[in-house]
Amino acid sequence: MSSLQIGLIIAGILLVIGVIAYNRWQERRLTRKLRAMRAPDAAPAPLATARALDRVEPTLGTDDTRYASERHPSDSAPAFRAAPVAESAVAMPDVAQSVVDVAPVDVVTSPLAPARVAAASGAKSETEPDHEIECIIRLQPASPVPAGAVGAGLHARVGKSLRWFGRADARSDWRRLSSDTPGLFSDVIACMLLADRNGAASRAQIESFTRIVADIAPTLPAAFSPPDIERETARAESLDRLCADLDVQIGITLQKPDPGSIAGTRLRGVAEASGFRLAPGGRFELVQEDTGVVQYTVQNLRPDPFTVESLRLTATNGVVFVLDVARLADPVRVFDQMKLAAKRMAVTLGAELVDDNRRVLDDAAFASIRGQVEEAADALRAVHIEPGSARALALFTA
Repeated sequence: MSSLQIGLIIAGILLVIGVIAYNRWQERRLTRKLRAMRAPDAAPAPLATARALDRVEPTLGTDDTRYASERHPSDSAPAFRAAPVAESAVAMPDVAQSVVDVAPVDVVTSPLAPARVAAASGAKSETEPDHEIECIIRLQPASPVPAGAVGAGLHARVGKSLRWFGRADARSDWRRLSSDTPGLFSDVIACMLLADRNGAASRAQIESFTRIVADIAPTLPAAFSPPDIERETARAESLDRLCADLDVQIGITLQKPDPGSIAGTRLRGVAEASGFRLAPGGRFELVQEDTGVVQYTVQNLRPDPFTVESLRLTATNGVVFVLDVARLADPVRVFDQMKLAAKRMAVTLGAELVDDNRRVLDDAAFASIRGQVEEAADALRAVHIEPGSARALALFTA
């Protein structure tokens, strides 16, 4: 073997060792960053979710939601789906420090300790940026521009919600931009939601968002500083874990005693008489007329979604009343209403309200469930996610 061959072999070995060492260094560096995203006293406490036992990891690029079985309760759907909430508060991840080049922006002041964020931050308006749950990139045009100048960004799609805001000057309020928003704007910021019920924003989605803004910047023209992709990805994953722990849905099962069943036509008539409407997702929804907010739903106890045709031709052995805690401004009050509606429907249909073991729910059981609704709502407020707020609706949407 020649000296050249020996030298090449040694060089190859050294290269492999170098690559392994670099990869390990990168892994340790990422681990340290992930740990640094939470203060020592801000680790999330355990909280039972609507699907704590069968939760699957978020998958991107598919139609799966964070809870794969959430769309269609199984035949063994429990009467209620929340366990006692842990007493210790869960803190919002330390995301304020990750805002990209937005120091002069009114909504981003100074880095905040997670446990000391003002409670008002949980009630962010839909008409202002939310730096704690969004990746934010700022553009400062050389001269004021109309909203149409960022038209390509307004219609962009990356798999997560995008919002654009502008303001005339530093003393003006932020305005949500659309293609027909009047006026000129000397400050523009682009926002991408970091997590929802489909999971955390992926690195690829954050990179796509950054490219969209980068392509628009020179057309204004405007100064542009890209975000730290790695840090934003870590923020998204941390936020998604927090939301998964806080995502609670409460169900009350209405079931016909064996071997009975409920005819679909009968069920539809009773549901519609009670104010429900059949939604495209295959469930009955009770919608508040003034706001258009879904208060609670009635889903098939079997895995099949309801359709006009299936209700006409088939029967079911029961249904599940479902309340989505995070999406309601007053979930305890709505639970009380849902309980009464379920009791009335049970009487009308000759059915029973039961638990997992098909034991009839009594007043003590309903009181316990009501307490869990209240605890779940309090857990959201403890991390500055006001139930029913714009922040909650954004985070807890599939």
